[in-house]
Amino acid sequence: MSHGDDPQSRALAKPTFSDVQASAFVESVFGLKVSKIQPLPSYDDQNFHVCISSTKDTTDGPTEYVLKISNTESSKTPELIEVQNHVSMFLRAAGFPTASVRPTIGGNLTSLVAVDGGSGVASYLVRLLSYLPGRPVAEIPSSPQLLYDIGRLAGKLDETLQTFHHPELSSLRRENFIWNLKNVPLLEKYLDALGQSRNREIVVEVIQRFKDEILTKLSHFREW
Repeated sequence: MSHGDDPQSRALAKPTFSDVQASAFVESVFGLKVSKIQPLPSYDDQNFHVCISSTKDTTDGPTEYVLKISNTESSKTPELIEVQNHVSMFLRAAGFPTASVRPTIGGNLTSLVAVDGGSGVASYLVRLLSYLPGRPVAEIPSSPQLLYDIGRLAGKLDETLQTFHHPELSSLRRENFIWNLKNVPLLEKYLDALGQSRNREIVVEVIQRFKDEILTKLSHFREW
């Protein structure tokens, strides 16, 4: 997941590994031979689409993965990444099409890799998830049926996660995290990215309505 607080700290924390370095992580940490690798879009972590060469040890597993390298800030809270992994596995077991987590050579779900970048040693949490092919919703024409399906899926996710338990679940409760829906007003500091467009007017209106109609009733909503 993302750190998502401050653009400056995000720029300092985001990993910038090359394809060769990422391939080396896959081979040394997970014991898989990379046949092809390419970067994927990311916010403040670093993601790679990895294809592996089939061997006698990998014939039953996926041949495509996503290598996720967490930023230096998120890597300081391994319990947060652990919860994310267990949520994904929990949902997969419940029938949702979520990614499976590939264990490291040592049998762990993540590995902390220390790298000397020249100005000091930094540590990054790496993990390998099965690749899920498909198209992002943003690339699909919107329709009432599509929006209904997304809402229905969100509802099923919420209902299913009510039975999820983990000793580090509280690590998900992060203040000033812009991806937390209750922190919608934090988006105001990014309004300049929209210029003086109609989209900016819409976003300003949505944020104000959130302040007026949601924040005042926030204590009545279930957080988990």
